[in-house]
Amino acid sequence: MDRRKFISLGAASSALLVSPHIQHTNTATQKRYQKGKSPWPICLDTATIRPASLRDKITIAAKAGYDAIEPWDSELEKFEAEGGNLKDLGKEIRDLGLFVPSVIGLWNALPPTQALFDESLKDTRRRMRMAADIGSQHIQTIPNTVGDHYEQQWVANRYRDLIELAKNDYNLEAALVFVKYFPLKTLGQAMAVAIDANHPGALVIPDTYHMHISEGGFEGLSLISGKSIAIFQFSDAPATPTIEKLEDSHRVYPGDGILPLTKVLQDLKAIGFEKCISLELYNPEYWKQDLQQVAETGLRKTLAVISEAGV
Repeated sequence: MDRRKFISLGAASSALLVSPHIQHTNTATQKRYQKGKSPWPICLDTATIRPASLRDKITIAAKAGYDAIEPWDSELEKFEAEGGNLKDLGKEIRDLGLFVPSVIGLWNALPPTQALFDESLKDTRRRMRMAADIGSQHIQTIPNTVGDHYEQQWVANRYRDLIELAKNDYNLEAALVFVKYFPLKTLGQAMAVAIDANHPGALVIPDTYHMHISEGGFEGLSLISGKSIAIFQFSDAPATPTIEKLEDSHRVYPGDGILPLTKVLQDLKAIGFEKCISLELYNPEYWKQDLQQVAETGLRKTLAVISEAGV
């Protein structure tokens, strides 16, 4: 074959690979949620409607039309203390058409010494057991006690221990969060620990709000694989107060603030993220309102941003 024919054949092959029909066919075979409006299931973090009881939160989420619900360990503990059975509650959640992608979380699970780590395992196991009983897929590993000058490899090694414990004993996936108010603050720092854990089950949980207020930014998201993300926490941030004064209580509905949420969603789609988008708000002004309306507004505004992103 001469060079001209070879180039022509290559160009034709390239055109076939990127043809709109081929792309449309691939997109059409991907699972979508929310009556086709979202490439991801939409989850309600229960902190968004904190004043309600756990059972009421589940009912509110189902009635509003969410795909999933993300409870906190303190709620599960209270439910059990009042005589509830978490396995039965998990069945109720599934019967309402919801699932539990994640439970928040493993507090104090990554202390800086072996003695403290061993001591923490009792509470860690208790929290893992509650998450497993309710049927959760993941449990959030919270680096609140790593220490201001944490040693990265130590944290990574202990995180690997937690991954193994969660999987082997509770059929859970332990995922690592980052929070501005803790020593492990940014997506980059969380990814570094996850990579150094050297384990195929290592996962991170980004949060748009903490990506913003930690000043770690959003551009790094396009550099990682969507398979490394367990769940994606979603909210917006207002223009005021200034970034150094923003607290979790300032979170606002998606689309009501200044964060580049459409670009974030486009990047998530591009890197192959396929799990839950979780609406996470701690705004006390919302807690004063009708909580059913808050949940419904949050879902509507989340879907509006997804639509604007064109994903």
